[in-house]
Parts: sequence; C-alpha cells; structure tokens
Amino acid sequence: MRISELASRTVGGIGAFCGIPPRPAGRSPRGRVLRLRAGYSLMEVLIAVAIIATLAALVAPRLFGQLDSSRQAAALTQIRMVETALDTMRLDLGRYPTQDEGLALLVAPSADAGAVWNGPYMDGGLPEDPWGTPFQYEAGDDLSRRGRVFSLGADGAPGGEGLNADIDPRRAGQPGDDIG
Repeated sequence: MRISELASRTVGGIGAFCGIPPRPAGRSPRGRVLRLRAGYSLMEVLIAVAIIATLAALVAPRLFGQLDSSRQAAALTQIRMVETALDTMRLDLGRYPTQDEGLALLVAPSADAGAVWNGPYMDGGLPEDPWGTPFQYEAGDDLSRRGRVFSLGADGAPGGEGLNADIDPRRAGQPGDDIG
C-alpha cells in the first residue's frame, strides 16, 4: 500500500499520518478567526427570480383580463347610479333633462329648471367612466321618459367590440348584466 493511499484512509489526512495535530475549527493558518458568510449564493437567487418571473408570466394575463372586465361592470353600475339620480330629479322637476341640459342638470340648475330644482342630485359631481371620460346622455323624444345614459367604452369612440364596446344597460349581453 502506498503512503498516499494510507494517508487518505486516515481520519486526519496526511497531517494526522505525519503526526501534525489538526487545526482547531474556525481558525485560519495565521490564527485569525474565520467567519462564515450568511446569505444566498448567486445561483439560488437566480433560480428564485426565474421561478417568480415564470409565475408572473402565467398569472399576469389573467389578472389584466379581469381588470378590463371589472371596468366594464363598474361602468354599468355607475350608469345605473346616474339613472337613479335622473329618476330622483324627475320627481322634483316633472321631466328629464333636455339634450342641451344633459347630465349637468344633476349637479347645477339650468335657467329652465326654476325653483323646483332641489339638487344637486349627485354627490361629488358627475362621475367619469372607468376610462376617465364623461358618461354620454341622449335625451328621449318625450322628456317624461328617461333618456339614454351610456359609456363609450375603452376606446372612447362610438361602437366597437369586446373591450371597446359601448356600455349601455339597455343593450342585451352587457358585461355585468347580473349586477343589481
């Protein structure tokens, strides 16, 4: 058997084989105390970042899809709130706003409203739709009937499909139709 083989089989290695006592744990050859560095290795950090990025890539599209549909449902709810305010105003005035007066009549009286206007009928002013544009109003042919309150949707233009579709409670199949 060779000396190197015998030395590798001993517990202390070559130093113990030659009679050199082992160094105490935690000391450097020069007698300084060695400190272990706590923390994560670069590889562990990279693996954690890769896992988080993968999860984000899988979950984010679903969350943003829910955000858009929730905006549509919120617009529909706000439209119904404006329509309720219009109905309350009609009880005082005996009519709904004209096309010229529009929804502004809910927060400030017009010259035609007279002393019977008991508003404002909307606390905090007129709301905007979830995309930051004012709600639209089309007066009915007969002012004893409520006009049409609607939102132009995400694109802010009339018409559109999907997320860009107009939000109108009178149109069947609206997102959030099951609300209220």
